[in-house]
Order: sequence, then C-alpha cells, then structure tokens
Amino acid sequence: MIRILLGALLALAATGVAQAASRLETIELASKLVPSPVKVSVLLPDGYSASQSLPLVLLLHGGGGDNGFLSQMRPTVEAAWAARDLPPAVVATPDVQRSLYMDYRDGSQKWETFIVTELVPELRRRYGLSTDRSKTVVTGISMGGLGSLRLGFDHPEMFGGLAALEAGIEPALDFDDVKMRNRFQRNDKFFAGIFGDPVDRDYWKASNPANMVLANREKILANNLAIYIEAGDRDMFHLDEGVEFLHRVMWDHGVPHEYRLVRGADHLGKTIPGRLRDGLRFLTAQVLDPPPPDTSFAPQKAVIDRLRRAMGVPDDQPRPPLPSTEPRP
Repeated sequence: MIRILLGALLALAATGVAQAASRLETIELASKLVPSPVKVSVLLPDGYSASQSLPLVLLLHGGGGDNGFLSQMRPTVEAAWAARDLPPAVVATPDVQRSLYMDYRDGSQKWETFIVTELVPELRRRYGLSTDRSKTVVTGISMGGLGSLRLGFDHPEMFGGLAALEAGIEPALDFDDVKMRNRFQRNDKFFAGIFGDPVDRDYWKASNPANMVLANREKILANNLAIYIEAGDRDMFHLDEGVEFLHRVMWDHGVPHEYRLVRGADHLGKTIPGRLRDGLRFLTAQVLDPPPPDTSFAPQKAVIDRLRRAMGVPDDQPRPPLPSTEPRP
C-alpha cells in the first residue's frame, strides 16, 4: 500500500497538476477487415456520461507501439484537461500493429477502412459521442502522425482537424526518389508487405501525404480541415525533412496549416509531452472549442485593406510558386 501511494505521489509531481478522476479502459472489437480482435484503449474524462455527446480524440501510436500508448500519454491528456487546453472528450487509441494505418495493397488488411467504417462509428455508439465532424479530431506521433495525415486528408468530411507530430513520412512525390536516409527504419521487405512485391509505385504515390494533399486539395479546402504538423530538428530518423517537404507542398498549393520545427528536439525524449500539449491546444482552438473571431484590430486592418486595393493588389492574391516540391538534397 505504501508503495502504491508513493507511486501516485510521484505521478502527481511529474505532471505538476492534480490528476483528474478519469477512467482508462480497454475494449476489443471484432472485424473482418483486420487481424481481430483489435484492442482499443479508451480514456474517459472526469464526470463522463454517455448523455454528454462528448468529442472524440483519436490518439494514434507510433511504429512498434500499441494501444498502451494511451496509458503513457494519460498524464499529458489529464494535464491538458486540467489547464483547459482540451475540453472534456473521449480519447481512444487502437492497436494497429505496424500497419502505417494503411489498407494493404493485397487487401489482406484494411486498417484505414476499419478506423473510418467500424472503429469511429462504434466508439460514437458505445460512448454516446457527438457525430459532428467539428467534434472529431485525430492526432498521433511518428507512424501515428502519418496516420493522422492519412485519415484527415482522405476523410475531411469526418475529421474536423488533425495534429501530426513528427509524422513518419518521406520527402518525395515518387517512391524512387526516396533516399535511404529517409527510410532506413523501413526496409524493402517492410514496404513490400504493405505496398506490394515489388512495390506498386502508383499505390505508394496515392498513399503518400504530399500527393494526397494535391489529389484531395479541393475537398480539404471545402471542409476547412484544420491541419497542424511539426517535427524536431534533431529527429534521429530525419523525419523533419519529410515534414518540411509536406509543409512546402501545402504552402505552395494554398492549403492552410500550422507548421512548427521544434529546436533541439529529437524523435524521443522529454519534449514529447509538451509537443502533444501544443497539438491538443491547436485542435481545441481551431476545432473543438474555438474562440470568437478577433476583431480588436479591425480599424487597422480596414486601413491596410484599402491601401492594398488602392495599389491594385486583389484580396485573394495567391502565393508565388516556389520550387519546393522536389526532395531536399
């Protein structure tokens, strides 16, 4: 008993806040789309009731992880609730193995389809969650960041926003342009298992987030998908290069987003909880509980608008194109 109490006190000291009376549970879902049953960890906020129609936050684990990732991130989520960086919501993490959150080329596993057609509807039904896209967001780290991009870009009609942390993506539009520097943790056998053997170049291209932005741009804009991407500039897998590449593609093609390069941050370590908090703040401010529009500078903006128009600059002036859709040397 003393050891348990000491552990609880240490946990409180680590988070710096009083822990909320949240509840963590694990459910299992049967499916014919993926290896079954799928374990899903679910974190319910203090005072949870199925009658509240709470938001859903999908928190996706990285490569080599599983649904236990939510237990690791529980103190961070609870700290976000305590500071009101995140409103009361149900947070869920499915165990998708090392699937890249993909539908496999051979059809043997369909993880993206499972999440969209079975997991999200079941979580909404079981926990009485809101079905509004403005109350449904996705975030994750590494492979989970990739999954967040994939789900958001493919299904902006379902997800109001995404926050992709250190997403496991490559800085290229074509598979043959991917350098070993940017995929050494994923060997040829790994790619063949998901994208076909030999790798189906067209299938890889259609599943690559930068290409997904180009293909789905109009749908992403029409749904006003809120997008947050970030990476550490010391990422041991060089994922900052892939995230920077994606940022440039979105910038050049007029897809609004927020991008952060975290100075001195690696792929693992003590920066992760704070970076997840930043992502949750973004999703709250942009999607789950946005503040009213800022009109405090309206008179000054009106002056600048008149000046711009007087100089012949239209309101919808596009950004000049930049040569940024080529891999960085």
